[in-house]
Amino acid sequence: MIIRKRLTAGVCVLLATLAAGFGTAVPAAADEPSTTAPPKVELVLDVSGSMSARDIDGKSRISAAKQAFNNVLDAVPEEVELGIRTLGADYPGDDRKVGCKDTKQLYPVGPLDRTEAKTAVATLTPTGWTPIGPALLGAADDLDGGDSTRRIVLITDGEDTCGPLDPCEVARDIAAKGIHLVIDTLGLVPDAKIRQQLTCIAEATGGTYTAVQSTDELSGRVKQLVDRAAEPVITPVATEGAGSCSVAPELKAGLYTDRQKVGQHRWYRVDVPAGQELRASVSVSADRAVNDDYGVLLRALTTHGREIVRGSESGTGRTDAISAGLRYPKPEQDDADDTDNADGEPAAETVCLQLSNSFSTPASAKSTPGMPVELTIDLVDAPDEASDVAAFGLGRGWWLLGVMVLTGLIAGLLFGWISRWRVAVWRTN
Repeated sequence: MIIRKRLTAGVCVLLATLAAGFGTAVPAAADEPSTTAPPKVELVLDVSGSMSARDIDGKSRISAAKQAFNNVLDAVPEEVELGIRTLGADYPGDDRKVGCKDTKQLYPVGPLDRTEAKTAVATLTPTGWTPIGPALLGAADDLDGGDSTRRIVLITDGEDTCGPLDPCEVARDIAAKGIHLVIDTLGLVPDAKIRQQLTCIAEATGGTYTAVQSTDELSGRVKQLVDRAAEPVITPVATEGAGSCSVAPELKAGLYTDRQKVGQHRWYRVDVPAGQELRASVSVSADRAVNDDYGVLLRALTTHGREIVRGSESGTGRTDAISAGLRYPKPEQDDADDTDNADGEPAAETVCLQLSNSFSTPASAKSTPGMPVELTIDLVDAPDEASDVAAFGLGRGWWLLGVMVLTGLIAGLLFGWISRWRVAVWRTN
């Protein structure tokens, strides 16, 4: 019994040691110095007088925003340079001309000092006007220069109060400069006019609008957007799904956007060459009020009518997006249905992708335009059955796991034999 315990302990210890060693060694080999400019994000926070209203989790909007900011600042990726700008934070008077200039950079865009940024946010008190347009212009200047990913995240509880400078027009002007700056908006009040303005700002630059009504929703969404800034910039291509596969648009590898009405089916087609794997994922944004219990379904079928795979997720409650995804490998030699092309090579297989949703909306919600859809298509080399033990997920990582287990077992046996020998020597003495 003692020997077995020692053997087990030896195996566990060595496995843990090897796992730690390999876990640090493998990424280090791939962690080459990068010449890519760090992504930049500026959080623009509304600190106007209305932010003192107490209707978020039983506390004021500004308190909820501060708590969310603290959560976000703790989770900002190291490679992201982050700044904070405020609007309506300093001027409490009635002079419109002065109030509409009340925007300033609270924390400069750059490497993040979490303690310093949190201290700056803690000093904020709801004060003045809501100059969203001037704040967006200021934030664009703060992020000016370089070719890195740049993102503005606007958090506000109201419409701009400083017309005629229309913040939607400001966003369009920013987009027209071609500087690849995305503006995402988050509304703290479920008001139709506010939603319309913030949606217009976001759509002008390819960003997103989200209605948030709790601290957790706010911090979660801002974290998501900050993390997204660290991802490579890909310009989506607008497409329009069809009502059936036979007339559906043919998609290549890339990122696509579309619109889908509640309960509607959208079809797309992808030609998958032999030896390739299709990877498809889709997100549908609930940019309006929706009822509980909903989901999206992404389904793949061949032109012969054979269903390949489906992926789905469902949700309950208010969320900004819901996603589904699937993977379909096309082997070098597939079914008898396959025929060679003119060059004698195996013909590509047409896969039909069907996107469905089970959303329902209150009677007051608009049905048009459809909800925003983001569809990602990728074609990669299919897993090689001869070399890849796990075609999905782990890939070639199995050989490393096998080496670790074998090494651990051998080391455990040696440890057990040595322990047994020591016990025997101790008894003889």
